[in-house]
Amino acid sequence: MPRYLSTVSVNEKNAPAGGPSPELMRRMGELIEEMTKAGVLLDTAGLTPSAQGVRFRQSGGRLSVTDGPFTEAKEVIGGYAIVQAKDKEQAIEWTRRFVEIHEDEFDITVELREIAEP
Repeated sequence: MPRYLSTVSVNEKNAPAGGPSPELMRRMGELIEEMTKAGVLLDTAGLTPSAQGVRFRQSGGRLSVTDGPFTEAKEVIGGYAIVQAKDKEQAIEWTRRFVEIHEDEFDITVELREIAEP
């Protein structure tokens, strides 16, 4: 069965100051439990703020390393999930449900891509 990676992009400047509400965390926990029981969720996690990250860039044979925060970035990856689904349509449905549980104050973009198998 194919595996898919979903990345959750957020605008850290517009994110709710207190983080996710207890209600959102409850709904997310229920969805994660449902996905785990269905055997589709392989891994998921949120990421620390970009201020704690390091960015590597190689261009023209030169490597640069930048400590966060990355002020030029409008959005950063705030979390991810790896799912194993029978097909793309099933992966899309699980991802849609994840996006829909978020409250209106969240401005998120989730990208879903199949993981290339060797």
